[in-house]
Amino acid sequence: MTLLAGLRERARFLKQETLALYLAVRDPRTPWYAKLLGVVIVAYALSPVDLIPDFIPVIGYLDDLVLVPLGIALLLRLVDPEVMAEARLAAAEAVGKAKRTALWAAAVVVAIWLLVAWAAVRWAMQAFAAG
Repeated sequence: MTLLAGLRERARFLKQETLALYLAVRDPRTPWYAKLLGVVIVAYALSPVDLIPDFIPVIGYLDDLVLVPLGIALLLRLVDPEVMAEARLAAAEAVGKAKRTALWAAAVVVAIWLLVAWAAVRWAMQAFAAG
């Protein structure tokens, strides 16, 4: 497997796992403290305020590279494995549906562009023939 293919597969896995965590945190069987930790992790990851500012070379990104994955690992331990398994199945299903929807949307866009190109060529041919 090439490096690019490996990175692409890892990104696909992380996308699906993130969705699974989101679904697991929203599940009513998940304890309140796990839900709170999920909110804190997302807020910290998206917040422009860091414990160590990002403009400090190397160390500035270290908190993001260490704290967020540690928080996620802790969250995975707090969520019931049965809930997490169900969430992973639901996430895989949702990602599969999203792929099919994206393919149909791409096909529609390509069809519209082909129709516009055909109409433009036809118009140009008529304009040159009349002139």
